[in-house]
Amino acid sequence: MLRKLIYLTLIGASSNSLDSAEVDFAHEVVPLMKKHCIECHGGGKSKGGFSMNTRALVLDGDVLELGKPEKSLLMELLLTDDEDERMPPIKKQKHPLAKKEIDVFRRWIASGLPWEEGVTFAKVRYEPPLKPRKVKLPQGVVGAAAVDYFVGKTMRKQKTAMPPLADDAVFLRRLYLDVTGLPPHENARKLLAQGKLDRAAAVDRVLSNDRAYAEHWMVFWNDLLRNEFAGTGFIDGGRQQVTGWLYGSLLENKPYDVFVRELISPVKGSSGFMKGIKWRGSVNASQTQEIQFSQNVSQVFLGINMKCASCHDSFVNQWSLKDAYSLAAITADEPLEMFRCDKPTGEIADAAWIYPELGQIDPNLPRDKRLAQLAELMTHPENGRMQRTIVNRLWRQLIGRGIVHPMETMNAEPWSEELLDFLANTLVEKDYDLKAVMRVILNSDVYRMQMEQVKQDVAGKKFRGPVRRRLTAEQFLDAIRSTTGVWPEPDGEAFRKKGAKGGQLNAVMLAHGMQEWDARPLRASFTKRGLLQAALGRPNREQVVTSRPELITTLEAMNLANGDNLALILRQGAAALIKQHAIRDKLIRHVYAVALTREPSAKEWSIARSLAGNDRSADGVEDFLWMVFMLPEFNYVN
Repeated sequence: MLRKLIYLTLIGASSNSLDSAEVDFAHEVVPLMKKHCIECHGGGKSKGGFSMNTRALVLDGDVLELGKPEKSLLMELLLTDDEDERMPPIKKQKHPLAKKEIDVFRRWIASGLPWEEGVTFAKVRYEPPLKPRKVKLPQGVVGAAAVDYFVGKTMRKQKTAMPPLADDAVFLRRLYLDVTGLPPHENARKLLAQGKLDRAAAVDRVLSNDRAYAEHWMVFWNDLLRNEFAGTGFIDGGRQQVTGWLYGSLLENKPYDVFVRELISPVKGSSGFMKGIKWRGSVNASQTQEIQFSQNVSQVFLGINMKCASCHDSFVNQWSLKDAYSLAAITADEPLEMFRCDKPTGEIADAAWIYPELGQIDPNLPRDKRLAQLAELMTHPENGRMQRTIVNRLWRQLIGRGIVHPMETMNAEPWSEELLDFLANTLVEKDYDLKAVMRVILNSDVYRMQMEQVKQDVAGKKFRGPVRRRLTAEQFLDAIRSTTGVWPEPDGEAFRKKGAKGGQLNAVMLAHGMQEWDARPLRASFTKRGLLQAALGRPNREQVVTSRPELITTLEAMNLANGDNLALILRQGAAALIKQHAIRDKLIRHVYAVALTREPSAKEWSIARSLAGNDRSADGVEDFLWMVFMLPEFNYVN
C-alpha cells in the first residue's frame, strides 16, 4: 500500500502543464528507448518475455494501459524506489531516470502510444526470396556435377579444405542406410567384394527398391506429419493417422506437389494431418485444432515457425498474430476469434494466405473450397518457398545439416543460395519427383566425401563436408534384426480394419493387394513406439518433428548398457545365429559383413573368437553381438 501511495505521489509530482501535450515519438521517445530499453528489450533480446521492437509487441507485453499512465506497470517500474524492481535495472543504470525522461514516457502512454509506421528495433533480417530464381552454371555442368560446382565454389570462398572421398564400403553402407534404412543387400556386398561396385548403378538400384524406400521414409514423414499408430488423441477420435495414404504415396513416389495438395485439401485417407489433436478439457487458445493446422502447415511445407505468432506478433520472425489466425481461419467451421496471449481480442480472423502476391483465399467460400484454394496456392509454381523447404530437408537427411539450418527457420540465410535454388529448380523441372532430387545429391562427389563430426553450435554456419549422423531408433533396430535375421511378430492391433488406433499393417496389405500378412520383415517404422524406441529418440509425434536429438541421453545409455528390451533382442539374435552358422568364424564374418559392411580386423577377430568361444555359447555370442552393436561405427551413418 505504501508503495502504491508513493507511486501515485510521484505520478502527481510529475504532472504539469504538459499533461495534454503531444509527444514527438521520433525525437523524444526513440532516443530514450535506445538509451535505456533496447539493450534488454529490443533486437534479438526480450528479457522477461517483453520486447519493444514494435508497437504491437509493447502492447502484447501487458505492461501499460493506453491513455492511463497512472495505471500502467511500466510507469510504476520507472518510478519505484525498490532497486530490485526499478527499470532500467540498477546494474544498467546507477540512478533513476530524470524527471523529464519519465515525463516523456508518461505523455507517450497518455497519448495512446503513437508509433511511426515502419519503425522497428528488431535486427535487420535476411529476407529470402519467395519466387524461384534461376542460377548460372558453366556450360555442360548439370545434375550431380552442379552440386559439386556450387559446394566447391562455397568452400573456396570460405577457404575450407575439400574432404577426401570415402571408400566404396563406407559409401555403400551410407547409401543403403539413407535410402532404405537397412544395411547393404547381399548382392551389393558381393559386388563390393569383387571390386565391381559401380556407384551410379548402386544409386539407381537402391532407389528402385520401392518397398524398402517407402518403409524407411515412413519414419521421416511420420515425424513431419505427426503420424502415429497409438497415443494421445485417439480415444475420442480427434486424431487420425494417415498411414495407408502415406505408405501408398511413398510406394508410388507420388509427385510432391500432388502429395502436398492431398494433405491440405484431403482425399481419402489423408485428412489426419490437417485435423490436429483434439485435446481434452480446456486448452490454451494457441493449441486449438485450427491453430495447430496453421502451425503445422507453416512448419512442414514452408519452414516457418508460426508457434510464437499464435500467441502474439512473433519475437523471432516477421509473422504476426493476424497471419497465424488468417491461416487457421481457412479450416475453421465457425467464425474464429483471435486471442492474444490467451486473451480474446474481440476481432474475428479472416481466412487469408500469407503470400498474397501469389493469390488469395476467398473467405466467403465453404471450408472445403477454401482448403482447395490453399492447396493450389501452396503448390503454386511461383511458390519457391515450398520448393526450397523440401529440398533443404532432403539435403539435411542425406548430408547431415541443412543448406538452411535449422530446418524450421527457412527465413535464415543459406550458406549457398545458389545450391538451394538449383535443387529447388531441379524439383520443379523433374515434375516434383523427390527421388530425382535425391538421385542428383547421391551421385555427387559431395555425398561421397568422408564425414566429419561437427559441434552442434557451429553446424550449418559453414559447409565443411557431410556430417556423420546417428542412426534413428528405427534404423538401429532394423540393422540389428537384419544382422541376426530375427524380426518381431505383429501385434493384433496392427491388423485392425476400423477405428483410429492400430491398423497400420492392414494399410500396408491394402497397398500391396495382400489378403494376409506374409513372411516379410516387420520394420520398426510400422511398430508402436515402445520403451526402447522412446529411449533411442523416437518422438511421440504429438507435434511436428523436423530433426531428432543427436546427443545420447542418460536414459538411452542405460537402455543400451543393460536394458531388458535390447537384451531380449540380442538373446534371440544370438540363438538364431548359432542355429544358422555351425562354424564360429562364419558367424563372426557374417555379423561384420552385414552390420559394418567389412571384414573384422585381426584384433577384432581375436576378441570375437574369445567372446563367442569354440562352442559358440549363447552368452558368448550375445556378448559379441552387443560389442559390435555398441561400436560408434555401427551407431552412425558414417
